[in-house]
Amino acid sequence: MPQVLTDEFKRLPLRVYTFLADMPLHDVWVVDLSRWRARVTLEGFLRTGTGCLCTPSRSCKCCSNSIFVGRFFGWDRDPAAISWEILATRLTDADRSNSLAVAGFFRVVYRFENEQLAELINRTAHVAALTALIEKPTAYRYYLAVYVRDVSPFTPFSMAMINPCRRRIVYPSFLRGVRARWNQAFGSG
Repeated sequence: MPQVLTDEFKRLPLRVYTFLADMPLHDVWVVDLSRWRARVTLEGFLRTGTGCLCTPSRSCKCCSNSIFVGRFFGWDRDPAAISWEILATRLTDADRSNSLAVAGFFRVVYRFENEQLAELINRTAHVAALTALIEKPTAYRYYLAVYVRDVSPFTPFSMAMINPCRRRIVYPSFLRGVRARWNQAFGSG
């Protein structure tokens, strides 16, 4: 599953650009999905199943478990004692009325018809994950964009430590799972 140039991503008609104008874009990943039928939305796709978009592979689970070593050291605790801005406080009344989502493990900030933003804040990083589904003439393109804000001097080190696992195992596994779920929901060939 390839990473894409941020230029391609930034040409999409998404709310996230103004919403996270002050938060650095870390990277963007895509998976192309077969066009079984027209007018499939991200919201419609998410309603085709329950829970997570995909089942993580064994290697992904192993990698995730090693990432969660931060829990042992207390790095992943909610930084309630520190006043970081929760992204949901940026929502306008129009954003709130248009959002179709409720909170989960990652706090879902908003979900519009073809765009969802979720966040995770802990003592190592403030991460926002954007997923979007864009219909193209012959296919759909599912985007996963990750924004990261430093919350401590440890953030760059922490991100550098997890980048190989995240880029080689976690995201490709997630995107393969998205494709499998798409094919199961909307056709097989």
